[in-house]
Amino acid sequence: MKIFNITFCILFLISAALQYNDPDPWLWIPIYLYGAALCWLAFRRRHYPLASLLGMAAYAVYAIYLFFERNGVWDWLTKHHAENIAASMKAETPWIEDTREFFGLAILIAVLLINYIYVKRKAKNKT
Repeated sequence: MKIFNITFCILFLISAALQYNDPDPWLWIPIYLYGAALCWLAFRRRHYPLASLLGMAAYAVYAIYLFFERNGVWDWLTKHHAENIAASMKAETPWIEDTREFFGLAILIAVLLINYIYVKRKAKNKT
């Protein structure tokens, strides 16, 4: 788990740094830094399950919003036939931007969930 957490800590830090030219860096830099901080703490064997749950809940609410909003993930899937979201670095359409953001949140949720389950199983095995 140490390699898992340091890897995602670094990836989330890089993701936060790349947000400086995003249309809404004030939102995305803290989102990625929160995930990086929790991974760093987990790497240091300091686990905060409530912080992970709060992060997952906030990320899930925003992911659901991005999925269903106009020009969101649903539109990308249905109206734009899931066109390539990695064709260029610059997102030229709103559905590509929202879909990329949705998958960023999905990765954050997955990482926090893996850490949360790991901590809960570890605590259960100690009893």
